[in-house]
Amino acid sequence: MEDYHKPDQQTLQALKNIATRLRINSIKATTAAGSGHPTSCCSVAEIMSVLFFHTMKYRPEDPRHSSNDRFVLSKGHAAPVLYAVWAETGYLKENELLNLRKVDSILEGHPVPKQQFVDVATGSLGQGLGAACGMAYTGKYFDKASYRVFCLLGDGELSEGSVWEAMAFASYYQLDNLVAILDINRLGQSEPAPLQHHVEKYQRRCEAFGWHAIIVDGHSVEELCKVLSQPRHQPLAIIARTIKGKGIPGTRIRDKMGWHGKPLARDMADSVIKELQSRIMSCNKRVYPSPPKEDTSAVSLRNFRMPSAPSYKSGEKVATRKAYGMALAKLGRYNERMVVLDGDTKNSTFSELFKNEHPNRYVECYIAEQNMVSVAVGCAVRDRNVVFASTFAAFFTRAYDQLRMAAISESNINLCGSHCGVSIGEDGPSQMGLEDLALFRAIPTATVFYPSDGVSTEKAVELAANTKGLCFIRTSRPESNIIYNCNEDFHVGQAKVVYKTNDDHVTVVGAGVTLHEALAAAEQLKKERINIRVIDPFTIKPLDNKTIIDNARVTRGRIITVEDHYYEGGLGEAVCSAVVNETGFTVHRLAVTQVPRSGKPHELLRVFGIDRDAIVQAVHKVLSGSSNAK
Repeated sequence: MEDYHKPDQQTLQALKNIATRLRINSIKATTAAGSGHPTSCCSVAEIMSVLFFHTMKYRPEDPRHSSNDRFVLSKGHAAPVLYAVWAETGYLKENELLNLRKVDSILEGHPVPKQQFVDVATGSLGQGLGAACGMAYTGKYFDKASYRVFCLLGDGELSEGSVWEAMAFASYYQLDNLVAILDINRLGQSEPAPLQHHVEKYQRRCEAFGWHAIIVDGHSVEELCKVLSQPRHQPLAIIARTIKGKGIPGTRIRDKMGWHGKPLARDMADSVIKELQSRIMSCNKRVYPSPPKEDTSAVSLRNFRMPSAPSYKSGEKVATRKAYGMALAKLGRYNERMVVLDGDTKNSTFSELFKNEHPNRYVECYIAEQNMVSVAVGCAVRDRNVVFASTFAAFFTRAYDQLRMAAISESNINLCGSHCGVSIGEDGPSQMGLEDLALFRAIPTATVFYPSDGVSTEKAVELAANTKGLCFIRTSRPESNIIYNCNEDFHVGQAKVVYKTNDDHVTVVGAGVTLHEALAAAEQLKKERINIRVIDPFTIKPLDNKTIIDNARVTRGRIITVEDHYYEGGLGEAVCSAVVNETGFTVHRLAVTQVPRSGKPHELLRVFGIDRDAIVQAVHKVLSGSSNAK
């Protein structure tokens, strides 16, 4: 290798000594905690030593410096060795490692971003490489900077399909700034990994996905130094053959089943540590991380605002999915760090409107929703971009684990699910998002927007761009009337009373297509001299409890909710939760109660009892006192 300079013997010895200290501190920490994965830490000690003290360029005193190389520990159960690395750099005090897994320590059982040296939470396996892809894509195409991204994976997680989605993504976009190190230590949690030590099979698989793949002895610091100095032409996969429990003397633990997630007992740990300490050779050389090249520009994501109010006209009809795409394009004109991803549905979600105007900031993720969410998380880390990712609402169910991990990662990403509910019509139930509100409401950091016209959709996009945590925007396929003035002010957690009189009998809460059905029902009921109050919640989470309760009191506590969603977990349950402690309140819920079928949108709304006629009937029932209130 022309540009490779073999490290001198003193450097190699220093790296070996660091690897030994990483093992010692991993064992100390897990024994003190009484839990953890010391054998998984031992298999990667040399890899971590070479990465952090020979290859990577970063400022250890400033772990999130924008120009630093990035590192993702996809095999998150090896967290103690990562913490040991940062103790070795001096960022952590060595005695802090003994607080591993304690309730008042930041050193949790798996990496989380409350630790400044962690960008994304890992531990649910198979997700780290996707996030690394998002970081590498940002580095190459948005930042146009020299930092590299390194991701360490275990062989067990290579059974996850999401890993190979990420492999395909990295190859397609030629992420030559991305390095994946595969820790092939042979043993899984409950039995050996399927390919065990057949490293050549891993190599062929990686090569088939378009990666440059090299097999190395994962315990040879010299081989690791050499392979990590490879020139960059395509994504690099280092297939490191390792031994689980390497360095632990004797044969009882090393390369043996039954030791995954099992710490060493105190007396055993003491004897092992003593033996390991004796292996640290005298060395006059100290190795330090090299500083990064300062070529990453400063970014500010504050005041991500629309330049003007929406421009819709009264009486105009627009689908909220199209209004979403128009809003993306508009916001993107004035914000250069806005990035949009899609999963090959851009002509249905209308994110293609953003792509048409800003092709260099659009990322096609194809039909790989799990990886799309992980890439979005990676693009958003270190506050480099404001990220929107869209697909059909139904297909986010496939990526639910990635979404819950995004919340644990404290990620700020915005998701849009189009084609929600039975109102999409003829495509049938496989395409209908009917669980998505329940899914996102259950995520602790999520804000759930459900706009009902073009104006509120544009406002939802703007608000999402400025709201911390996960944001989900639910959009619909049918065209619907503009109901709001373009100067209407919207806020997260603030509902709108869109129809009322001085003598209202029932409060009806609807959203999206059902809000329009509720307004039509109000006009129909008015002919019978029955008045209803209609509320648009705008956000389902947080729900505007006060507005709903205050208005329902006016209607003697009588509430009807109507939603294009399954009965469980949606708008109706949110409203029930809001009024549970109120006396004299009844909530009658209209929702989709069974797996639907194909049909015209208006037919399906009628068949499943969420159209204007169903609302009228429900109002009559409530007023007659025969409602089965729930």
